[in-house]
Amino acid sequence: MKSENKLIRIRSKEAFIIDMDGVIYHGNRLLKGAAEFVDWLARNNKGFLFLTNSSERSPLELSQKLARLGVEVEPKHFYTSALATAAFLATQKPGGSAYTIGEPGLIQALYDAGFTMNNVNPDYVVVGEGRGYSLEALERAVKLVLGGARLIGTNPDLNGPAEDGLVPACGSLVAPIELAANTKAYFVGKPNPLMMRHGLRLLNAQRENTAIIGDRMDTDIVAGVEAEIETILVLSGVTSRQDISRFPYRPRHVLEGVYEIPE
Repeated sequence: MKSENKLIRIRSKEAFIIDMDGVIYHGNRLLKGAAEFVDWLARNNKGFLFLTNSSERSPLELSQKLARLGVEVEPKHFYTSALATAAFLATQKPGGSAYTIGEPGLIQALYDAGFTMNNVNPDYVVVGEGRGYSLEALERAVKLVLGGARLIGTNPDLNGPAEDGLVPACGSLVAPIELAANTKAYFVGKPNPLMMRHGLRLLNAQRENTAIIGDRMDTDIVAGVEAEIETILVLSGVTSRQDISRFPYRPRHVLEGVYEIPE
């Protein structure tokens, strides 16, 4: 598809599901054209939802983070893997309990879903990204899983982009628990279809009129392919153009960054 026709097709979509890390920012650095892209969405009355596998921050905190970077977006436009995980667990075990390794965004989401924190005999061990990860926490998690707690990961990402390179993400933090306890975690975040269905419902959008924008082939793009949503890979995050051929599926469009989308 010729470049201009490709952009016309992208711009015609009524709704966008957008990843954040590697698409809008790296750490605390706003990426090229991100502010202009968000302004374009608003000016053209596009439905949009920032759907992030990061579980560290609440929608309010993500809104405030973007505001500090100079982009004003209301909290209602954010949905995280922490919220998806809490919603999933609330349907599985209403009023349950969890031993949680993660940041306040994850813990608050679980509290809001009716869960309590429990480091003795929890129903679940829930792991997200966070600085509180330690050998002590790892040992307790393994002990609890071996004792019958079910292992949940907020997302399967092995790494994520930061200002100075890649950093370990949830999938890497869960792996030692899986190995030591000889079990497999259930991951709720992208590319789990649960996460995509939540996103479409929040947008009140039809998949035919929606596109997903992300920087990862193994979460964003495969999630879009499996949900039959138009896929846009941006090369501003963890995936390079050379990486694409390693996967058995392809994005519909490849852009250098979201700065290409506004007219």
